Amino acid sequence: MAKRVVIRPSGHEIPVEPDESVLDAALRQGYALPYGCRNGTCAACLGEIVSGSFTYARGRPPALTEEGEAAGQVILCQAQPQEDAEVEVQEVEEARDIVVRTLPVRLAAAEDLSHDVKLLKLKLPAAERLQFLAGQYIDLLLKDGKRRSFSLANPPHDDEYLQLHVRRVPGGRFSDQLLGDMKPKAVLRFEGPLGSFYLREESDRPAILMAGGTGFAPLKSMVEHAIASRNHRPLHIFWGVRARRDLYMAELAQGWADAHDWIDFTPVLSDPEPADEWSGATGFVHEVVVDRYPDLSAHEVYMSGPPPMIEAGRDTFRAAGLPRDALFFDSFDYAPDAVQGMAEAGVDPG
Repeated sequence: MAKRVVIRPSGHEIPVEPDESVLDAALRQGYALPYGCRNGTCAACLGEIVSGSFTYARGRPPALTEEGEAAGQVILCQAQPQEDAEVEVQEVEEARDIVVRTLPVRLAAAEDLSHDVKLLKLKLPAAERLQFLAGQYIDLLLKDGKRRSFSLANPPHDDEYLQLHVRRVPGGRFSDQLLGDMKPKAVLRFEGPLGSFYLREESDRPAILMAGGTGFAPLKSMVEHAIASRNHRPLHIFWGVRARRDLYMAELAQGWADAHDWIDFTPVLSDPEPADEWSGATGFVHEVVVDRYPDLSAHEVYMSGPPPMIEAGRDTFRAAGLPRDALFFDSFDYAPDAVQGMAEAGVDPG
C-alpha cells in the first residue's frame, strides 16, 4: 500500500509505492525535487525529516553520515517511507535552481524518425543522471572546441536516456559525423542543461506550443511532462513543416490529443506535395495560429524552431495582444559551417 509523503514547504503530497524511493515517486508524478547521481553518493537530494520514518534498501547511503542520519537528514533518491511522512526540501522551480554540468555520454542508439531526422539516445555513466526542466537543451562538445546545441526531447521523469532529434544538414560537418560516421557506444561530452525555455508550471493560462521542424523536440518534452504532472491547463500544439514526410512524430502528437481533452494538435504544411493529398492547415504556422486565436491576450506562447519563424511569430503574436511576459522561445539556428554547406547544396536553411 502506498505511503503518503508531504514535501515542505510546497505542500505537495506524493504517494510512494512499496519499494519505491521518494525521489522516483516524485519524478514519476512530475514533481522536480533536486537530484544528481540518483545512487546515494552526491547528497544533492538531501532533505530533512519533519515527521515519519524511512529506510534504505541497501543500507545507509554513502552521502549520509551517521551524524546526519541522527539529526534527521534523509537521502531522497534512496529513502523509502515506512509510514506517512513529511520531509523538507526545496523543489526545483526555475533554471537557476539547477547546476550546469559537463558530463560524458555514450551513443546508445540512433534511430530513423524520417528521411532526414534521427533520434539519438545518449546514455550517461551508471552513477550519473541529469536533472533538467522540460524544454531545456544541452551543448554537445566537439574536440576542436566547437559545440552544437540540441534540445532534450525526453521529459525530465524519463531520463534513462537523453533523447535528441537531429536533422541531417547537407554540408554540416557535425551532423554528417554524428549521423553518418559515429558508431554505437561512441563517447561524447556535453554541457547542460542550458536555457530559459521551459514550461512555466505556475501559470494557468492556456498555452500555444508552436514548433518548426525539429523544434518539436522540446515541445514533446513539455507535453509529456505536463501529462505526467497532471497539469491540465489547455495546450494547443501547432507544428509547421514543409511536407507530410517531415511530420516525423505526428502519430504521437495526435495520440496526446486523442487521449486528453485539454490537448489539441494542428499540423501545418507550408509546401505540401501532390502525393500528400493534404486537406489540413497550410501556409506559415504562425499565421495559422492567429487565424485560430486572433486574440492572444489571455494566452502564453512557447515557440521553437528556425529564426525566421521565431521573428515572424514574435511580431505577429504581439500584434494579436500577447503580453510580452507571456512569450517564450528557443531559436534553432545553424552553425556557420552548416549554413555554408547548405548554401552550396542549394538547401534553404529555413
